[in-house]
Amino acid sequence: MTEITFRPATAADAAAIAALRVDSWRATYRGVMPDAYLDGMRAEESATMWSQVLLANVPTISIFVAEAGDEIVGFAAGMLLMPEKFELNAELTAIYLKPIAQRGGVGRRLLALVAGVLQQQGASGLLVWVIADNQAARQFYEQLGAELLIEQPFTWDGLDLMEAGYGWRDLTALQQACTE
Repeated sequence: MTEITFRPATAADAAAIAALRVDSWRATYRGVMPDAYLDGMRAEESATMWSQVLLANVPTISIFVAEAGDEIVGFAAGMLLMPEKFELNAELTAIYLKPIAQRGGVGRRLLALVAGVLQQQGASGLLVWVIADNQAARQFYEQLGAELLIEQPFTWDGLDLMEAGYGWRDLTALQQACTE
């Protein structure tokens, strides 16, 4: 794979971010969520939402992309939380990688970038939610020192699922773990 570069996302990245998210859900949650739901996901609908978020340029939202050449191979997003949840004042709202970018440090770097910007904005802790059956994501967070805070049922688009909430209470330690 070519060299990976990292940068803040722009509105021009919305379609690529949306396509990556949809492709990741289809690959990760096949067998966990109904095929009809996954097959019905449309990147175009997600692109509209990402475009609005990126155009709004809200300072408390941080979104980074990883590129290999001119192809986006990963992205991560986070935001400050008001009010806090579990005494954590920021949330990692998304992190997705193409298979070619997995297990090579790209996810760690994206997470560190988002955590760093949120910390500069006053965040001291970071929350992330994951569908409980996503063992790869859970392992990723646990290896980086995340604490399991809760497992609970939740409803997503009419689907009854289980989610796990993880948190980091020290963003400096998280960023350090991401570089090890």
